[in-house]
Amino acid sequence: MENLELKQKTLAQKEEILDKTVNKLNSMSSKVQKFSQNISKLTNQKNQLISEKEETEQKYQELFKEHHSLQQQLKNINKDVKEKFSDKKVFNQKIDELNQETENLIGEIDKWQM
Repeated sequence: MENLELKQKTLAQKEEILDKTVNKLNSMSSKVQKFSQNISKLTNQKNQLISEKEETEQKYQELFKEHHSLQQQLKNINKDVKEKFSDKKVFNQKIDELNQETENLIGEIDKWQM
């Protein structure tokens, strides 16, 4: 009898250990499932961020090209303005020179008329 009781006790302990193990496995299974869902969510977020990054880089390149084009246009405009002001200065100098010559000629005419 003792032998039978011992076997039953041992079986009960083994069953208890088996139940605990099954519970742990079930718990781990749900954790693995949650972990898998989190990995899936993170993968989707990563893919979305990569897509946004590529779109942002493309927009940056477009803006960079536009910036470069606008800089070139500004340089050309500044060059044109400098040329026009330079031409205006030369023109004004010529007018001043002509005015000076006219005054000199008037002065000479006045001297001869006296």
